[in-house]
Amino acid sequence: MRAIQITEFGGPEVLKVSDVAEPVAGDGQVLITVDRAGINYADTHQVENSYLSKTELPLIPGGEVVGRTADGRRVVALVGSGGYAEQAVAHAPYAWDVPEGVTDGQALALVLQGTTAWHLLKTSTHLQPGESVLVHAGAGGVGSLAVQLAKLWGAGRVIATASTEEKRQQVLELGADAAIDGTPEGLKDRILEANGGKRVDVVLEMVGGPTFDESFDALARFGRLVTFGAASRQAAAPLDPSRLMKGSKTVAGFWLADCFADPQSLGGPLAELFDLTASGKLRPIVGGEYPLSGVATAHEDMRARRTVGKLLLDPTR
Repeated sequence: MRAIQITEFGGPEVLKVSDVAEPVAGDGQVLITVDRAGINYADTHQVENSYLSKTELPLIPGGEVVGRTADGRRVVALVGSGGYAEQAVAHAPYAWDVPEGVTDGQALALVLQGTTAWHLLKTSTHLQPGESVLVHAGAGGVGSLAVQLAKLWGAGRVIATASTEEKRQQVLELGADAAIDGTPEGLKDRILEANGGKRVDVVLEMVGGPTFDESFDALARFGRLVTFGAASRQAAAPLDPSRLMKGSKTVAGFWLADCFADPQSLGGPLAELFDLTASGKLRPIVGGEYPLSGVATAHEDMRARRTVGKLLLDPTR
């Protein structure tokens, strides 16, 4: 079958189409004919071996697929790796039926980014009605869903960062109350201005480096910041515990892989997200779709912040 298999670590240039053996499902697994694979920012880290978990070569990247099983089920599945291919294997508990009213692209937007946004707001920061929320990269896969969920769950004011005026307009259309430039210089002041001069209660942060620092400085008393990425590939300044005590602030980390030990911690939120989507209350944003041979371009576009929403890979092209 056709697949993207890397034999060396590097940037988008190492992503090339190869002919590889078809996967075989073992006990407790399902074989899926892939209609679309999801492309995630984490994939760019995996390809260069800078992800939280180390990667072994050779590797077929891609952690999620939507497609059909041999018995005709339409499923969305988390596969760990192997998604950038015409066929993929998933452990049965991590393949969920996609209901009518939810498209393939929407299912892929929800299975990883959607469940991440759900846990960031519910599990990590315990969002309470009326609280203010800052969502970084509000036009991205996680951000665009987090903006909507925060509003659905009663946030008082939702502020999103985005890198271009077009993206800022998009997050306003999704329901954000304010959209600001996410450039680190002067970011704290822009956050406070967007929140009426007040500090923010909750921050969803995935840029790292000085963006983390500025966001932390914008936290209100009893504010919570959750970090779930480092897109800038920069480290934040070390955080002295005394800075947490003053203002009673909380910094949490979140990595969806830590939910993988319990399928229900993914399946429960996913069922809720499917229902919200099918009823029209939640609008997963499906961005670009790329042929298998164009996956390097997809990674380049994602790293350059040229994309919005969920990116899809079509293994038939």
